[in-house]
Amino acid sequence: MIVGVLIAQLHLQGVNSLKEKRSIVKSLIGRLKSRFNVSIAEVDHQDNKASAVIGIAVVSNDNRFVNEQLDKIIDFMHKDGRFYLGTIEREVF
Repeated sequence: MIVGVLIAQLHLQGVNSLKEKRSIVKSLIGRLKSRFNVSIAEVDHQDNKASAVIGIAVVSNDNRFVNEQLDKIIDFMHKDGRFYLGTIEREVF
């Protein structure tokens, strides 16, 4: 079993409330879950309206598949104009 883990910091610009931030993060989580079939959650900065940290896990029996999925997820998030990506930590076990 191969597990890929991605921790991504999102910087949200022009967000005026936690409600607006949560709407953006919830939308992103839903889109990533449905498109890539991953486990995902907001794991830090829940009370900070300007940033969020999300954790993503991909599980497979194929190392190449896990790495390709993580690459696609990062590309997908880069294309989202509602935030920009900060620090990204990536590990495959």
